Amino acid sequence: MAIPETMTAAVLYGPNDLRLQQVPVPRPGPEEVLLKVHACAICGTDPKVISAEWPYPLRYGEFTPGHEYAGEIVAVGNNAGSWKAGDRVAVEAHKGCGRCVNCMRGQYTSCLNYGKPETGHRHYGFTTNGGYAQYVVNHINTLYEVPDNLPYWGAALATTAGCAMFAIENVGGFMAGETVAVLGPGPMGLMALQIVKALGASRVFLTGTRQERLAIGKKYGADVIIDVTKEDPVAVVRRETGGLGANLVIEVTGDPIAAAQSIEMAAKGGRISFIGDPLKPALMNIKKFVLDDMRAAGVRGEGRANCARAMELFRIGKLSAEGIVSHRFPLRDIHKALDLYINRRDGAIKVVLEPQA
Repeated sequence: MAIPETMTAAVLYGPNDLRLQQVPVPRPGPEEVLLKVHACAICGTDPKVISAEWPYPLRYGEFTPGHEYAGEIVAVGNNAGSWKAGDRVAVEAHKGCGRCVNCMRGQYTSCLNYGKPETGHRHYGFTTNGGYAQYVVNHINTLYEVPDNLPYWGAALATTAGCAMFAIENVGGFMAGETVAVLGPGPMGLMALQIVKALGASRVFLTGTRQERLAIGKKYGADVIIDVTKEDPVAVVRRETGGLGANLVIEVTGDPIAAAQSIEMAAKGGRISFIGDPLKPALMNIKKFVLDDMRAAGVRGEGRANCARAMELFRIGKLSAEGIVSHRFPLRDIHKALDLYINRRDGAIKVVLEPQA
């Protein structure tokens, strides 16, 4: 395929100083491919990276953010396996060093060599250039085939779905017929809702404040919708489960109140998965957590190749990005897209950039 010498990319020059400019198109090295980026979703972490809230040093003047993207392979490096030009792929952001203890255990999202590219570690859109560009280089370990029935703007949510899948696995799995409470109807919460319904949840509770998002959750099969501005979610879950509580609680908001409520609404022997990036420390009832023999796990990234499972659920029609992706913009409108996403204008849920538009 014809590959240009330069491309448009959003380059970060300092806190909140993101500039569109022409830069050289990168070339893939061994075990790497060059992607023509067709869609890159804005994640809640991206504004933190852009505003310097991300606690790792960035290469200002040469770094491009964006970690939720999908595209077409246009070139391959040496030892790229079976990947070839023309393949449609979605990516995950994490590629561990492959040599530390955590990576050897499969916990590459918690790589002990984080941020050290010389070891082989990559975190695309965080420590390594990401998808706010027309082209990007990715290691083959981060690639997942996109099914024919999924458009690129939907495939860009592979990481969102993969994180939700990891949240279920990391806390000990899920059994069909169990009750689930999902706290937060954002993109991650709506994906988690669809996944547990696909896995056979008996009843799913969805909490939130934004009516338009709760309505989408209802469309996706939430059995009980809880507007936390009008009802106590703990009381509702307890009442609707005969006082038992939810077998699995997935906390997506990062709100300390919701985090504390997770323990209160979980059943004895229940599990709690914390996905949300905490806004501040939460005061939790650890006594109840201990005496009720609960389990909990944090979720960092998509982990253990869960994007592959998510792609399969998209393929068989058990997952959908319809309704979650609310807006799509060309890359040239990135500042408008970020403003709309950050300030939740016009009912924004998931905003996707399309660099080839």
